[in-house]
Amino acid sequence: MTIDIEEPLYVNDGPLQPSDYAQLQPSDPATVPLEELRRRLRDDGYLFLKGLLPREDVLEARRAYFSYLEPSGVLKPGSDPVDGIFDASKNVAEFPGIGVGRLEDMAPQAQEFVTRALGAHSQPWYNQTLCKHPVLLEFMARFTGWGIENTLPLERTLLRNNIPQAKAIGVHYDQIFLRHGEPTSVTVWVPMGNVSLRGGGLIYLEGGHVLGRQFEDEFTEKAKVTGLSMDEAKSAFNRNMLSSGVLTEGPAAFGREYGRRWLVTNYEAGDVVLHTPYMIHASTINHDPDQVIRLATDLRFVDSSKPWDERWGEQFRLGDGV
Repeated sequence: MTIDIEEPLYVNDGPLQPSDYAQLQPSDPATVPLEELRRRLRDDGYLFLKGLLPREDVLEARRAYFSYLEPSGVLKPGSDPVDGIFDASKNVAEFPGIGVGRLEDMAPQAQEFVTRALGAHSQPWYNQTLCKHPVLLEFMARFTGWGIENTLPLERTLLRNNIPQAKAIGVHYDQIFLRHGEPTSVTVWVPMGNVSLRGGGLIYLEGGHVLGRQFEDEFTEKAKVTGLSMDEAKSAFNRNMLSSGVLTEGPAAFGREYGRRWLVTNYEAGDVVLHTPYMIHASTINHDPDQVIRLATDLRFVDSSKPWDERWGEQFRLGDGV
């Protein structure tokens, strides 16, 4: 199924053509049986759940986040922080993403912005209220069958803002960065606010979970042939990978090379997307016409009764090597 989009969707290597994308299929967690939801995640590699979280709780966290970042000068003067409107008179380069470069190499405004974006990870309204929201914890315990006692939300999360016109997320699957544990984690991507089709949301490769597993098997075999140690082979940044750990920065060419479409949609506050550790995904460049900053977080859940990547047991910090 293809969808009509009036304006082009852009990724790091240019526009996606209409033949390059299709609709990400939603599921209603209130009406679809649990077994069917499990089947969809298993068969499709993703599960797009509409309205799982209370919308007002997500927007409250969004307001708190942008109020926290407001002193950095990122927001349009006079705008309501919950709207997250970028001050388009500023240079996008003054507001880099988390994990980009070293603080000491940044200009003062960029330093303040990144410092606040990092500090937001430790704020109670985020790491307790949102990341451990009781609705999410209860759903994940039931959905996975792990039970509430073994359903562990990992402390290391990635709370990302995406400024309009900034570079998008490259093509990757999460197990690349979680190789120190078994591939049993479930990622929960939470858009913290509405994300329009052109607003920089996540995109998923059709059948990408199958291809991701093939890639990982190939990386494992290549590690053996090239003589990597066990620790080197587990690293997302070993010499067989790109320096950033991603498969490629260019989703358009990647999808065409493997004959697969990118699945796209608009998201609303309260929606979440679950995906498996091998599901290949990326994001579009944020071209929101109203200069809305895309805000979202990557949460990961594991079965604590099985080996998991314990490097993810601490909050994200710049240069943590994960």
